[in-house]
Amino acid sequence: MSVKPERLELLNQLEDKFKAIGQDLDTHLEGLLYSEPITYWDYIQTDALLNLQIQRTTLPDEMVFIMYHQVNELLFKMILWEIEQVAHNENISAKFFSSKLMRISRYFDMLTSSFSIMQEGMEVEQYMKFRNTLTPASGFQSAQYRKIEFASTDLINLIDARFRETIDRNTPYEHALEHLYWQAAGKDYKTGEKSYLLTAFEEKYKNEFIAFTQEYNTINLYAKFKELPKEVKEDEELRKAMRHYDYTVNITWVIAHYNAARHYLSGGNTNNEVEEATGGSDWTKYMHPKYQRRIFFPELWTEQELKNWGHNV
Repeated sequence: MSVKPERLELLNQLEDKFKAIGQDLDTHLEGLLYSEPITYWDYIQTDALLNLQIQRTTLPDEMVFIMYHQVNELLFKMILWEIEQVAHNENISAKFFSSKLMRISRYFDMLTSSFSIMQEGMEVEQYMKFRNTLTPASGFQSAQYRKIEFASTDLINLIDARFRETIDRNTPYEHALEHLYWQAAGKDYKTGEKSYLLTAFEEKYKNEFIAFTQEYNTINLYAKFKELPKEVKEDEELRKAMRHYDYTVNITWVIAHYNAARHYLSGGNTNNEVEEATGGSDWTKYMHPKYQRRIFFPELWTEQELKNWGHNV
């Protein structure tokens, strides 16, 4: 049987590929004789994915709540995947940087629009019942979202505004983490004592966070931007993409989250007194951008824009 030139070229390329890693091509080709063709359900792991939803109550809308947050975590993973490609790229062009930032922004656009889907797709009455079985768990404890923040900007920009002047690059990571903006949501503001929400979160992730912040100390998105040549930094499309990402994450998405939380914790009536979040956090001040002023790329905003951050939403 004659071998087509195209097939011969493929075989030669495969032989080079496996030879480069010390493998025998014939062994791998023989293995193909016994392998089964891939299916959609095996590739996507559909059965495993659809069996990850475990309700704690008999209320049907709890299933919506679980799946909604699982979808969020999958999107967070996609975002981290995109950031990683920028962070570990040593020769970044404005076009590459911009395209990755816009991908990430589109993921956050999905997250933002999804709040309206949940707000209309889950009965407040049911939520107010099953939420008590979730205590003290909270969306506050999403480690992936914290990593997105760490990977997006210099750590100083995530420090509570009240403590930024006391912290610099020589401050130990462990001490800096104690003064992050979201620490206030897990502490009694009178005594400074940490809630179980925060202590459990730190027991699970503190060491991982320290290692992650060390890794991204000089390769986070803001650090990568500041290292670019002047002509690349001044690229109009790149600056527009960075501002869009910063605003999308720290204003648009946060406010959508804030409004959805307010809708449920006020029992669906904006005139009602707002209840405490499941983790016990002072979520209104923790979430609203005008209080904590989370800004990833301060260099790209005017003095007036920085001053009014989060005040017009």
